[in-house]
Amino acid sequence: MSNISKSVMVRIKTQQTKDLIFICLGIVMFSFGYTAFILPEKFVMGAVAGISALLYYAFNIPAGISIWAINALMLVIAIKALTRQFFIRTIIGVSIMSVVVGVMQPFFEAHPIITVGEDKFMHLLIGSALAGGGLGLVFSHNGSTGGTDILIALLNKYFSVSFGRAMQFIDCTIIGSSYFIFHSMEPIVYGLAYTLIASYMCDYVVNGTRQTVQFIIMSKDYEKIADAINSTVHRGVTVIEGKGWYSKKEVDILIVLSRKYESQDILYCVKSVDPKAMVSQTFCHGVFGEGFDKMK
Repeated sequence: MSNISKSVMVRIKTQQTKDLIFICLGIVMFSFGYTAFILPEKFVMGAVAGISALLYYAFNIPAGISIWAINALMLVIAIKALTRQFFIRTIIGVSIMSVVVGVMQPFFEAHPIITVGEDKFMHLLIGSALAGGGLGLVFSHNGSTGGTDILIALLNKYFSVSFGRAMQFIDCTIIGSSYFIFHSMEPIVYGLAYTLIASYMCDYVVNGTRQTVQFIIMSKDYEKIADAINSTVHRGVTVIEGKGWYSKKEVDILIVLSRKYESQDILYCVKSVDPKAMVSQTFCHGVFGEGFDKMK
């Protein structure tokens, strides 16, 4: 094996170890929010964790056991529709989550850290933020907690249902079914609030660390602006030759990619050179390459 191949293998193993550590951390965060804040207040959520919560509220079945059992059943049903990598990642993630939830749930039942009903919305906010942030850590490090992702993959393959619509349908069905247990609309409202907060936190963790901005700048003083950005912000600038269709004149366009926190410095450079410059600013989900994130 060449030195380059050995180096690549070492990097892959190091990255896999790092991913496993953060996946475990994310699962612990989710389990903490789920068992310490969500279950004691009898909140409802989507996905398998939501089904397990309903089973716990109705039949007192420990959530750790039902999470593992439901995921195992779905894996068996959908095994032909799943890739080998997804199957292995799901088994690992679900097993760790089931163990952690199984340990934390009886602990927080014996040693509660909240007073049930004291500040219900605050408990929902903390629990959903922890759960969503934990899932974000898992997803951003190539992990999987199974759940309704298995059913969604199955529906997408055999019925051509989009992931977004399938997820909304399944989650709304699970949350709506809580009415038959509590006979009240309040748990449904809290469940929808949980979904919004947890989804936002998950997206923020996944994309927040790599928020980047793309600038498209059009100005007669493009050279001075490019030099100012290079020397002040230390970001690369790409010049593209274009043509204004209304004026039929040639125009040079600057494209700049930067971190979100550098955007004000770039705007200041443009304004100091040409206050009348036309600037378009858009947010990117991620930029990979030199000076930005590494591709995983």
